[in-house]
Amino acid sequence: MSTLPEGLRGPVDLALARAVEKLPSPSALPGGLIAEPKWDGYRSALVRDNDTTSLWSRQRKNLIRYFPDLYAAAATSVPPGFVLDGEIVVFTEGRLNFSSLQHRMTSSRRALADLIRREPASYVAFDILAVAYQDVRHLPLRERRTLLEELARDWEPPMQISPTTTDVDEARRWLDELPVTGVEGLVLKGPDQPYRASRVWLKVKHRDTVEVICGAVIGTLERPEALIAGLPVDGELRIVGRTTPLHASPARALGRLLRPPAGDHPWPARIPRGAVDRFARDKDPIDVTLVELFVVEVTADVAWSGSSYRHPLRFVRVRSELRPGDVVPPGGAL
Repeated sequence: MSTLPEGLRGPVDLALARAVEKLPSPSALPGGLIAEPKWDGYRSALVRDNDTTSLWSRQRKNLIRYFPDLYAAAATSVPPGFVLDGEIVVFTEGRLNFSSLQHRMTSSRRALADLIRREPASYVAFDILAVAYQDVRHLPLRERRTLLEELARDWEPPMQISPTTTDVDEARRWLDELPVTGVEGLVLKGPDQPYRASRVWLKVKHRDTVEVICGAVIGTLERPEALIAGLPVDGELRIVGRTTPLHASPARALGRLLRPPAGDHPWPARIPRGAVDRFARDKDPIDVTLVELFVVEVTADVAWSGSSYRHPLRFVRVRSELRPGDVVPPGGAL
């Protein structure tokens, strides 16, 4: 009986992307640039080894039991001996729904069945690592893409292949237009690149400028290290994230503006770490310094869940002409 090569049976070490601030020139990667959407889902390797089908996350966890709707589709669409790299996603009313994926991980068996019926998942493949039990990671991306397109020729949802473009103007349009669907940005790859489990690709995210309410800082009033951001959600000022660490100059300027609360404050001085850093390994609460509420302008990517930002915000400036009551969450819903 044939078997997959070592390292491809699962878990699988996946290629990663390094963040860049803007769309790079075509000479930034070997052979030019291939751009594809940066899907907001669960990255996973789909492994078909003889009569088994598995979905391995970057954290080396088999997710197949949470996505039985993908099991049958993968088993019929992908022959044994193939390994794909892709993203598990859920679309709700034409927009990526990351929260639905998270709900699957904590749902009971009965609730999971209902979630699958209401919000089915899809697997969006963008690379191929093994073909007919042969390791093809050494091949350049352009050849791997051809193999993937041949495999996906007869696919139907929920199995999908990620679109790509080599047209820089089209890539710019994608970066501007796709965020309305929940796509975070673009991943950029070199056509001549082999597949390596390191940061060999590039990623650029779409970012919007938004106003948030700062109600606390990490650090002291005189030397703030990061801002804790809030927004009015369901009638209360809810912590929705934090900024990246402040640079020295804005930290000094903010230190001259920050004031302790003049009265009651809507937040405690110790908050759950998950409220400001959803991916932190340290789960202990974090002590913050409460401040008089004021409005700041930040930039944010599209990862807004409806109640919080999954990724850190970037401080831009203080909006002293605005009052906290002028601020609304993304979409304008109070």
